[in-house]
Amino acid sequence: MELETFVHHLHFDTEKVAPPDWQVDWEDAPLPYKLYRGLPEIPLNADVPLTLGGREAKAEPSREELGHFLWYVYGITQYSQIALIEDTEEKGAVSYAQLFRRFVPSGGALYPNELYVYVKLKDTPMGIYHYDAAHQRLLLLREGNYDSYLSRSLGNSCDLSDCFCTVFVSTLFWKNFYKYNNFSYRLQGLDAGVLIGQSLEVANTMGFSSRVCYQFLDRSINHLLGLSEQEESVYAVIPLSINQLNNSAEDDHIRRESVSATELCREVPLLEHVSYNRSKRVIDFPMLRKMNEASILETTRSFVKMQKDNHLKPFLGSEVIMLPFTERFSYDLASICQERRSPDIDFMMGKVSQTQLSTLLNETFSVSYQNDLDDRHRNAETRISLYGSFYNVEGVPNGAYVYDKSAHALRRITQGDFRESLQNGLIMPNVNLYQVPLCMHVVGDKDHLKENLGYRGYRIQQMEAGILVQRLLLVACALGMGGHPLLGFDVNQCDELYRISSKGKTSLIQIPVGPYRPRAWLKGRLLS
Repeated sequence: MELETFVHHLHFDTEKVAPPDWQVDWEDAPLPYKLYRGLPEIPLNADVPLTLGGREAKAEPSREELGHFLWYVYGITQYSQIALIEDTEEKGAVSYAQLFRRFVPSGGALYPNELYVYVKLKDTPMGIYHYDAAHQRLLLLREGNYDSYLSRSLGNSCDLSDCFCTVFVSTLFWKNFYKYNNFSYRLQGLDAGVLIGQSLEVANTMGFSSRVCYQFLDRSINHLLGLSEQEESVYAVIPLSINQLNNSAEDDHIRRESVSATELCREVPLLEHVSYNRSKRVIDFPMLRKMNEASILETTRSFVKMQKDNHLKPFLGSEVIMLPFTERFSYDLASICQERRSPDIDFMMGKVSQTQLSTLLNETFSVSYQNDLDDRHRNAETRISLYGSFYNVEGVPNGAYVYDKSAHALRRITQGDFRESLQNGLIMPNVNLYQVPLCMHVVGDKDHLKENLGYRGYRIQQMEAGILVQRLLLVACALGMGGHPLLGFDVNQCDELYRISSKGKTSLIQIPVGPYRPRAWLKGRLLS
């Protein structure tokens, strides 16, 4: 299959990306976390605080604080057992699903990403580590100072000498390919995005400055971490500092120096560590490998700055509803992380006030982030937009709307109750949209940024959508509502509803948001 066709199928003909006879071998499923064998370990304090923040500004972080950061970002936080009603002739037949949970959502709770860190702390040997979420510890992969190596791998876009930690977000392909086949490629980008979003939230709460690097020399980074790009590859690099991280665009004379991954890989020896994933039979995934290969950057000359975006023009003649401006909304991130969940059949219809909707939309877009695609005056919100189909919202007639951030207003596209059509558009109707007042859609360019970034642009777009989704979910939870990210929906139907296809835009992900009732389940927090 050609890559262009593959990307099209991922969004508009999802039934074509996997074999029609695909069956999941549940008995041979991989572990939801990566395990290494025989590496030096550094335990992280499992006595994680129930609140974040309050640290002394500019104080050098400790290993204990790094452990708190990693746990709130991607630690295993909960073990749950859910009762499943089986569709059998035997009435009342029930089975149970046991799941390890983290604070971020993930398709099927499979968590295909892994975290690695380059640590420079006084109380920890300097080097590259894997974050072992299963045991709340760091495993040493490679000891030493790699500031120069990593800075050149990032095209000198960030001064790593001032960073106490650099986080690497990787994707381990098999971890969700075993269930979703080729459709896992779309999930992997979004899962990486919500993980990046959570990293930014926790870093900000703890007083750390952060920057997301999407452009780097893949092979030199993977080589440094000891990853086989046939199985796992880094998707994003996030430097952390106690000082403000500035865009290094002023150092253009340095950035123009072309560096190749091949040259860098010669500087450090190959790692041959042993890892374990439990599966006895790993099926090949050639399309994922082809997409990954097509996305690789070989030299820093391939790095780009994004061109100005073409904003959606307002719908002329459409009704504009000005939303009320509210005071800055704040919440305790640690408690919201523990309360947040993704309701499905548990949604229940309730009236949403205009103030709640205003706060949800404004706060979702209120936090910008530094990245290596834009200059310091622009951010990712210009590349993605938020649309919604609303029902039973105070002061907002039922209908489809686009959120105009610059005016903090809703622009109506069409009026009506679209819950039935949206429900019928679900591929797997595991959410009752008749009980959902807000059905949100993240919208982005239909060409998935390929014009500027090639096929790497596809996964970057998914990651930026994921960052927005995570922010939306946290704010919704703080407002007493739940959100459930969905990819199993009719994209063509939604694009038609919002009249965006002709404008070169498309719906990337659907997030029903609203009140919900608690579900009866057995769960235990993994916190000492």
